[in-house]
Amino acid sequence: MTTPRTRPFVQVDVFFTLPYRGNPVAVVLDGTDLTDQDMQRLARWTNLSETTFVLPPTTAEADYRLRIFTPQDELPFAGHPTLGSARAWLDGGGMPQHADRIVQECAAGLVTVRRREGVLSFAAPPRIRDGALDDAYLDQIVAAFGLTRERVLAHQWVDNGPGWAVVQLATAQEVLALEPNLSLIPAAMVGAIGAHPEGSEHHFEMRTFAPGAGVPEDPACGSMNAAVGQWLTSTGAAPSTYRVSQGTRLGRAASIEIAADMDGTVWVSGAATVCIRGTITL
Repeated sequence: MTTPRTRPFVQVDVFFTLPYRGNPVAVVLDGTDLTDQDMQRLARWTNLSETTFVLPPTTAEADYRLRIFTPQDELPFAGHPTLGSARAWLDGGGMPQHADRIVQECAAGLVTVRRREGVLSFAAPPRIRDGALDDAYLDQIVAAFGLTRERVLAHQWVDNGPGWAVVQLATAQEVLALEPNLSLIPAAMVGAIGAHPEGSEHHFEMRTFAPGAGVPEDPACGSMNAAVGQWLTSTGAAPSTYRVSQGTRLGRAASIEIAADMDGTVWVSGAATVCIRGTITL
C-alpha cells in the first residue's frame, strides 16, 4: 500500500451548465505512485460512476495520462470523465501543448479534447465492436427492460471500451418509462435511446445502465453517446448534429451535444464545471 500523502483533488459536474444537475466525476490530479488497489479503493469509496487519476504521459504527443475507475473496475475509456478530467487539469494549471486542444492518453489510446470558446469536446474513439446484437443477448435485454421485441426499432453493439450495447425505442417517453430488472442482466453495459417529439429542445432521450461496472444507472454517459452518435450519424438515422437529454429519471438534467464532421469524426460536447476544490490524503 502506498504511504499516504496529500494530493490535489476536485469534483467536476459534467453535461449541464448549472452545478449539481449533470454527472459528477472525482479527479485526483496527482496519481503518481498509487497502486491499482489504491485507485480502486478510492473509486469504491467515492461511489461515483467514475473516479479518475491524472498521471504523467508516457508519449510525447499526450498532455497527460488518465486512469479511469468505476466502483468495481478500471475502464479503458469513458466520456464524462474525459471532459471532467480535462476541465480539472486546466483548472489546476495544466498547460496543453496546443492552445486549441488537449491530448489525453488512456488505456484506449490517445483521445483529442477540443477547446472552442471555453467548451470542451472529445473526439469519439473507434468502436472495438459494432453490428447488431445476437438474438440471445437481445432477448435478455428485452426481458430485463420489460419489453417485447416488436418495440425495439433497432439495436447495436456500440462498444468503445466499456462493452456498451444499445436498443432504440420509438419515443423518449418509452425510454423514460423503463423500470429495468437488472438482476436479469447483472453483467450488462446497455443503454436505451428514443426520440423526443419534433420541435423539442433535445432530439433524443438516453438512459444508460451499467450493472457490469457496479453502476445501476449512469446519470450521463459520454462514451455511450459517442458510440451511439457514430452509429446514428453514419447510418442517417440522426442528423449530423443533435442533442441528447439524460438523467431525467435520476433528477438530473444532462445535455449532451453530438456533432459529426464531414470526415466522420464524431465530437461529444458538454459543460464541465469544477464544483469542489481541495486536497485528499491518499
